[in-house]
Amino acid sequence: MANRCLLYYITDRRALPGNEFTRRERLLDKIAEAATHGIDYIQLREKDLSARHLESLARDAIRIIDQKNKHNQRLAGDHPPPPTTLLINTRVDVALATAAHGVHLRANDIAPEEVRKVWKQCGAGTLARELPPTDPLIAVSCHSPEEVAAAAAAQATFAVFAPVFEKKDAPQTLSAGLEALRQACHIRIPVLALGGITLQNAQSCVEAGAAGIAAIRLFQENDMATVIRALRN
Repeated sequence: MANRCLLYYITDRRALPGNEFTRRERLLDKIAEAATHGIDYIQLREKDLSARHLESLARDAIRIIDQKNKHNQRLAGDHPPPPTTLLINTRVDVALATAAHGVHLRANDIAPEEVRKVWKQCGAGTLARELPPTDPLIAVSCHSPEEVAAAAAAQATFAVFAPVFEKKDAPQTLSAGLEALRQACHIRIPVLALGGITLQNAQSCVEAGAAGIAAIRLFQENDMATVIRALRN
């Protein structure tokens, strides 16, 4: 992990143009683009959708991601890249129902260790996705080093620390800053930086100790291949 910048695309179909059908199709195209170019994680963060519609969207996303992963593995031969994985925002039930790779939890959500217990009891996941059926990926949103420490103690896979920088669409929200990110990265869990991340300031997050970069607009509003290549380089 330390030698490879982890990349986490967080979806927001409502920011895409068009009606609901068009936005859904555009989002699936973005997910396909992200998986094609080897993004590590995709969080399906469509909080306004009903469980039924979220489940349908998740199934389509997983189908696309699996196809792209297999294609990338064939192209790579003996040295396949790590597969792209899908996490569902907060909805453990939808993640279980669709055999997603894991969940993304709010800081005040159900504890990661409880998710692991439920996941094990329900036998989620598939061996075909190269993930143990009892070992989901669990990301946790954190806003302070103390919350990162709590996420680590609760068996989270990684923490997403935000907001590092001021966000244009929410200037009233106080940014945590690079020093707080640096403190959070001293805790024994991978920490991804989120909030106001651009290609210009991403390097400063990595230099502060971040294991990777998480973003919505940076990925969704730009050419995915260009952004991923720039961040990885």
